Amino acid sequence: MSTMTVKVRVWRQPSPDKEGRLVDYTVGNVVADMSFVEMLDVLNEQLVAAGEDTVAFDSDCREGICGSCGCVVNGVPHGPGTGKTACQLFMRAFTDGDTLVVEPFRAKAFPVLKDLCVDRGAFDRIISAGGYISATTGSAPDGNQMLIGKDVAEKAFDAAACIGCGACVAACKNASAVLFVSAKVAHLGYLPQGQPERSRRVVRMVEQMEKEGFGACSNEGECEAVCPKEVSTLHIQILQRDYVRAVLRGA
Repeated sequence: MSTMTVKVRVWRQPSPDKEGRLVDYTVGNVVADMSFVEMLDVLNEQLVAAGEDTVAFDSDCREGICGSCGCVVNGVPHGPGTGKTACQLFMRAFTDGDTLVVEPFRAKAFPVLKDLCVDRGAFDRIISAGGYISATTGSAPDGNQMLIGKDVAEKAFDAAACIGCGACVAACKNASAVLFVSAKVAHLGYLPQGQPERSRRVVRMVEQMEKEGFGACSNEGECEAVCPKEVSTLHIQILQRDYVRAVLRGA
C-alpha cells in the first residue's frame, strides 16, 4: 500500500490564557484511506516517540455523528468537500507533499482550550434556554400516539440532522450561530409536541445566543456550505418569522 508525506502547520496553544502559534510538522507514512483525524493520530505518535507534547484535538464517534471533531483545514471548517465532518475527510483528498494548515474554530463564543480544542458550551446553554419540550408529569408518551404527516416528519428530521459541530459559526465572518439555532427551533416548531412552548422557546434561545456573543447572520450562506449535514438556511426563515411573531405577542 503506497504512502505519502504531508506537511502540517498546526495551531499550538497550551491554555486559554496563553498565546498560540502555528507549528510546522512533517507526517510520514500517511495512507490515502486514512481519515484526517487518523492522520493526526499518526502525528501524535511521532510526537510521543520524540518526547514532545501531543496535539490536543476533539474526536469521539469518528463516524460523522457526534460533531466533536471540528477543526479548520486550509481555511475551511472540516476541510475541503461537502457533507462531511473532519473524521470523514480522507487523506486521498490531498497529494504527497501538500501543506495542510490546521486551526481551531475561531469565534469569541468558542474560546480555545488547548491547540485545536474549543469550548462549545455556548451551544449547550442555548439548548438549555429553550431547545426542548417540557414534560411536567408522568412518563413520556408513546411515540406513535400522536400521528404526524410524512411531509412534516421529514422536515423535522431534516432540521434535527444538525449535530451542533459549530462549523457554521467558524465559517461565518460574523461568527453567527443562527443556522444552529434555527435548526433547533425549526425541528421542534414543525412538530405538534413543540407548539405549546413555541413562542417562548424562540425568544429564549435567541436571547441566549446574543448573550453568548455570537454575531448576526451575514446572509452569505457560508454556514450551509460547510455544514456536514447540509442543514438548509431555509430554517433561518422559520426562526426569523417565529421570533417576530413571538415578540409581537409579548412572549
